[in-house]
Amino acid sequence: MMKRRQVFNVIGGALAVLAMSSAASVFAQTWQPDKPIRIVNVFSAGGPGDILARTLAKGMAETLNTSVIVDSKPGAGGIIATSYVAKSAPDGYNILLSHLGPHAIIPALRKDVPYDPVRDFAAISQVSFGPTLLVIRNDIPVHNVKELIDYAKANPGKLAFGSVGVGSTTHLAGEMLNLMGGIETLHIPYKGGQEILADLMGGRLSMAFIGISGVVHFAEQGKVRALGVSTLKRSVNFPNIPAVSETLPGFDLNSWYGLAAAAGTPRPIIMRLNQAVNHALKQPEIIETMKKGGIDPNGTTPEESAAFVKAEVEKWAKVVKAVNLAPN
Repeated sequence: MMKRRQVFNVIGGALAVLAMSSAASVFAQTWQPDKPIRIVNVFSAGGPGDILARTLAKGMAETLNTSVIVDSKPGAGGIIATSYVAKSAPDGYNILLSHLGPHAIIPALRKDVPYDPVRDFAAISQVSFGPTLLVIRNDIPVHNVKELIDYAKANPGKLAFGSVGVGSTTHLAGEMLNLMGGIETLHIPYKGGQEILADLMGGRLSMAFIGISGVVHFAEQGKVRALGVSTLKRSVNFPNIPAVSETLPGFDLNSWYGLAAAAGTPRPIIMRLNQAVNHALKQPEIIETMKKGGIDPNGTTPEESAAFVKAEVEKWAKVVKAVNLAPN
């Protein structure tokens, strides 16, 4: 039988845990920054990431009662900005608008990345899903992914897909299609999406995965043919376009964004920031801005975000190896 002192110890311990939990919850509600919070954008000002960051900054500022500013630090495919936040003080004042490329793909492609995408960050929340759209030239007689695979197998070496560069999400999407569909199509890298579209509509390129916001209106106008989105599920913004995964189960390239702070940032601060971003993601004007950019809101808990990022890092290391893009 438990002695009286042991009973008191157990009760005292339980009360202490409850007190600490309550204190943390209160701190999460009352933590008030005493200087502006900076969202560090991995890409250049004016691009989709910058627009998303500024949209979030406005919404989060209303909840946090402080200024939230955007600091774009482009370069090295997002490594500069990502490294900057990884090395910043763990106090919640510098938070990263993380992205699939620098956070999961580049570490699989390069040995010299100056941060660990999992250990060096404290996840705050996922922010959005970003589907790319598989489009094909109008004169190629296919109207869905199954017909594309059948056509490619019947016409080996005839199809070529464009991307915005080796190791880009648009490149890896094409290589995943080759791998999972059991087909061979030629990869042709371009400098940007506009050049890809020009060659698609000009009859010089067969197909490509392109960011949905940059190509969907061309598909709606009948200038190219949309075959499927790259995310595991259909986009909530374009529900009539099937997912490639409906033909190739498991196909998933999600050009996601998230928010993360430096590892070691106190849990109550992470939770306060999580509350702020998830509140922002429910605001109609923010949802509408994201819809115009072709991305789907996707707020999560810190734990869900951390698990998702870890899974993405592991996944893309396997994909890079499978398509023979060895780290350099």
